[in-house]
Amino acid sequence: MKIITLSREYGAGGHSIGTEVAKRLGIEFYDKDIIAGVARESGIDESLIASKGEEISTAESIIRAITPISYDQKDLIFETERNVIIDIAKKGPCVILGRCADILLKEAGLDTLNVFLYADTASRMKRVGELIGSDNEALIQKTIKKRDHDRHSYYTYFTYRKWGDYKNYNLMLDTGALGYEKCIDIICEAAKN
Repeated sequence: MKIITLSREYGAGGHSIGTEVAKRLGIEFYDKDIIAGVARESGIDESLIASKGEEISTAESIIRAITPISYDQKDLIFETERNVIIDIAKKGPCVILGRCADILLKEAGLDTLNVFLYADTASRMKRVGELIGSDNEALIQKTIKKRDHDRHSYYTYFTYRKWGDYKNYNLMLDTGALGYEKCIDIICEAAKN
């Protein structure tokens, strides 16, 4: 069985789907616990790691493109995350959510099933409204836009690849059209082959 990495648009159900895939396959699911591992390894406070986790500004991306040798706390956190993710994956099949795990594990030569989850705007808005406890459409749209922008910037900054580009994944699933259960079934079946 392969190591499964899940990348996702905000509100596409990545955490829910990842948790259920791991449960059905009898393997571990890693998301926020990666942050705890990074904190242990680096000595950096978990709350700081969480806040820096998927947030890179446009200015930082430009600066890094111009001066790629600069090394700051975000780079230290990412390098530590890379080590933690690779160590986790080497233990055996598991599901890892986000954090560029698809590219990191591919570069490490590990056998992965890289999945990207996305959904239509209406499905995502409904899901995010439930997550943040709001029915304010403007707030929900702003939240989705910011989280997707942060993920895109983070992924591009550290991998030099485009987040959501089909070339980076083995499987791309529309959770809004297929529903969570069908996506879970497809991922579980693909992971076994």
